[in-house]
Amino acid sequence: MDRTITAHGWKGSLDCGIAERELRCLLAIAAGETDKQAALEAGISPRTVKGAIERVMHKLHTYKRTALVAEAFRRGIIAPALCMVIALLMGLQHNPSAVRRPSAPRRIETFSAVRRIESAVVA
Repeated sequence: MDRTITAHGWKGSLDCGIAERELRCLLAIAAGETDKQAALEAGISPRTVKGAIERVMHKLHTYKRTALVAEAFRRGIIAPALCMVIALLMGLQHNPSAVRRPSAPRRIETFSAVRRIESAVVA
């Protein structure tokens, strides 16, 4: 069963060994929020958000927040929520350039290289 959380324009999976609060904090960080902003929205203290982020950093073996988001994205723990919608739309979209149309016969032009002396003699 795929348990997911969607927040801040990101989708996160709970099936990767990360607790729900940790995942919510990770999604807030991925969206560019500060600890204070994430804490205000979740109704917890900023120190709790910081602790949750540190636990996720330890689990994913990263030491910076940007590296944490990149590693979570690489492992498939988080993904942009619109990514699935865009992929679905691109798959359903009719591509007119994929239809092969008969082309007109190609015109072939022939050029010959002539030395200047020969062209002067002929002219």
